[in-house]
Amino acid sequence: MDTTTDAALVRRHARALPRYTSYPTANHFKPEIGPEIYDGWLAALATDQPISLYVHIPFCHALCHYCACNTKAVRRYDPVSRYVEAVVGEIGIVAARHRARLTASHLHWGGGSPSMLEPGDIQRLAGAFAAAYDIDPDGENAVEVDPRHLREDQVAAFAAAGVNRVSFGVQDFDPAVQAAIGRLQDFAVTQRAVDLFRAHGVRSVNVDLVYGLPLQTLDSLGRTLDDVLRLEPERIATFGYAHLPERMRHQRLIDSSTLPGADDRYAQSQAIVRRLVDAGYARVGIDHFARSGDSLSSADLRRNFQGYTSDGADTLIGFGASAIGKLPGGFVQNSVAAGEYERRIGNGELATARGFAVSSDDRVRAFLIERLMCDFRVSMRALVDRFGEAARPVLARIGDVARGDADGLVALDDDRLEVTERGRPFVRSICAEFDAYLGGSRARHSMAV
Repeated sequence: MDTTTDAALVRRHARALPRYTSYPTANHFKPEIGPEIYDGWLAALATDQPISLYVHIPFCHALCHYCACNTKAVRRYDPVSRYVEAVVGEIGIVAARHRARLTASHLHWGGGSPSMLEPGDIQRLAGAFAAAYDIDPDGENAVEVDPRHLREDQVAAFAAAGVNRVSFGVQDFDPAVQAAIGRLQDFAVTQRAVDLFRAHGVRSVNVDLVYGLPLQTLDSLGRTLDDVLRLEPERIATFGYAHLPERMRHQRLIDSSTLPGADDRYAQSQAIVRRLVDAGYARVGIDHFARSGDSLSSADLRRNFQGYTSDGADTLIGFGASAIGKLPGGFVQNSVAAGEYERRIGNGELATARGFAVSSDDRVRAFLIERLMCDFRVSMRALVDRFGEAARPVLARIGDVARGDADGLVALDDDRLEVTERGRPFVRSICAEFDAYLGGSRARHSMAV
């Protein structure tokens, strides 16, 4: 364990808290925000500002025990084909609401497993986006893939669709851990997938890792990091496993007695930091790492539903079942069930099921939380300059938080609240102090270490 951090401190802050990929968080979305409101928000978008696009593919070949994504395993391709038809329809429905053709600076294919898609459907979705939006050829076009079920014709189709960054789910390479989480994936399979994308010109590679998994130890995690570094990825994203069996039935297949405790989770997270920084990666936010020269290592950092990003667009439009969008007026989320989503799109409707209209106070807190998560500091003068009088209650809260900090997690001067080096592993706990909606049950959130 870090010598500057004692076990009691870790346990005090090992609470169940949001990851703060948005504020307010998605569990506060309301059904009152429906298609009519989304329609108005889409029509009101500025025509001279770039946007981001996200498409959700909620299918996998098999369901991993640890997974908390909206996805399901399918054995036939017919459901995927029907779903693609609906997404193409939604792209047209949404684009028709804009006052003019918009430019997309980022496109992200997420899931589930977008690598479930056949080449023809990859081309079809890419064509639908290109028909509806001006896709910036210099922007980021990223896809998440499962290395275990990947063919070269799919890789070629993604490359032809403009994909220039690929994210590989690894989680852990230890065979015992893989068996415990229901995801058998050896190094050779992953290396082959990385090599295929690089051979097709997709040079930016990201690897996703998870700590806090069943049977995971510092030694096994160290071996996994050794293997990951052999892949020479441009980015590495690490996440603490969120064990929520009350919400995710398939997580009940994991024996909770084999999960590392708070102290071990913290030790694993800090071991990852040391190993990757020693290997030459820049630490980005709390859990991402990037090579020098990668845009994530030098950009003005932002945070969205995919984690840390260099995407500067303020508007994100989500397509597909359960997809979340962020607009100036607030957040929207599509119907979660694929069948309901397809029905509504088939009727020519927007598939919005719920959302959240943000207030001026929400905007102040969202900005502060994002800056703490990204920069570990926020300027009070910047809050006033940006938000005016709406910032005053939050400024008062900053003083309260600083005065009430008994653990040395923050420092406050005349202008700036800053997270200390000791406080960085616990920044989610600090952000929670500014969350006006956090009261009540936190069972849907993961441990904050």
